[in-house]
Amino acid sequence: MRVPFTRVAPRTAVDSARSTLAALTVSIGTVGLAAAATRPGLLALVDQHAAAVRDSLDGDRRPLTAATLAGYAEGVRAAALEHGWAPPGGPVDWSRPEWLLTRLLAVCALARSLDGA
Repeated sequence: MRVPFTRVAPRTAVDSARSTLAALTVSIGTVGLAAAATRPGLLALVDQHAAAVRDSLDGDRRPLTAATLAGYAEGVRAAALEHGWAPPGGPVDWSRPEWLLTRLLAVCALARSLDGA
């Protein structure tokens, strides 16, 4: 049985943004935020990066959204890939994380705050 095209719900920008943030959370957010909860230095670093992300997205004047955070994360990651960065092939050493992973972890923290978690 064929389903008419008009009955297929299009993937919305919100769905896409949430999917991007969920994938980021699975790949580094869950483990990284757990590590930050036990490492005050890492938590402070993530907080600093979160403030920088919020500032770059003008978060003081307009609310952050899943779409803005996902777009930011995708842009940062794409720029890093263009400059030769490669995602970690194994577990991340959160005692000495690289700048990019810390920035993406900050995006995960901000996304978590959107959900009220």
